[in-house]
Amino acid sequence: MDLYHSVIARAEGLGGSSAPRRYAYDPGRAWPDSGEFELVMLRDAAYELGGGSRAGVNFTCVTTSPALVERDEILVYGPDLGELKADSDYARITILRVGDIESDDEDDTEQAFRAIQNMDFVKYRVFPRGYMIRTSSESNREQVRISKEAVRRGISFERIGDDFIRQYKQDPNVLAVKMIFLTAPDADYAGAKQCAKSAHDITMSLTKILEGMPTDCGSCSLKPICDEVEGMKELHFGKEKHTTE
Repeated sequence: MDLYHSVIARAEGLGGSSAPRRYAYDPGRAWPDSGEFELVMLRDAAYELGGGSRAGVNFTCVTTSPALVERDEILVYGPDLGELKADSDYARITILRVGDIESDDEDDTEQAFRAIQNMDFVKYRVFPRGYMIRTSSESNREQVRISKEAVRRGISFERIGDDFIRQYKQDPNVLAVKMIFLTAPDADYAGAKQCAKSAHDITMSLTKILEGMPTDCGSCSLKPICDEVEGMKELHFGKEKHTTE
């Protein structure tokens, strides 16, 4: 599964000039999860990430490469949650290493891409206490409001990342997870937004291919993505071959 590799390569350089803080996954340190959406009122908030005119980006990529995701870990570029004193630009990037979910069999291929979508939907089932997440799948925008109480109790990106990874790893297809949080002032948030759009386009294109698309590249709306993403065109024509046989 290398369709997202060009996006992952770009994502690795978005963090800015400072080296990241790295944390190994520890489920025992995961921030408490409410299990359902929890409203944090503005009067109870310490600050917001990605709110108002601030950048707020999230996206997910999938790979089978151990070199790209060696282990479960959390990377933090910029001030942590206990260090922020005001609203901040923000991005959350998730890179999932999965098992071999690809197959030459058409039914198995469709199941693989449904698995990718299901993995991405995990982000809608994570509810850290005092950490209100508002995510738009259409714009790849994410805003977070953190309560004053959560800050007093020692909330951190490490512990939020542990909560996310714990949820992702309930899926047997997920072998390892790399969570990247950006709050650095010099992080490339415009680049993160472009990466988010590319990742979204790839995932949506997979769905369209499964539904059946024309093989006339000149009239196909997927041509720009096929031209950019290695393996997409082969997948497209492979699906067409299965459909016509």
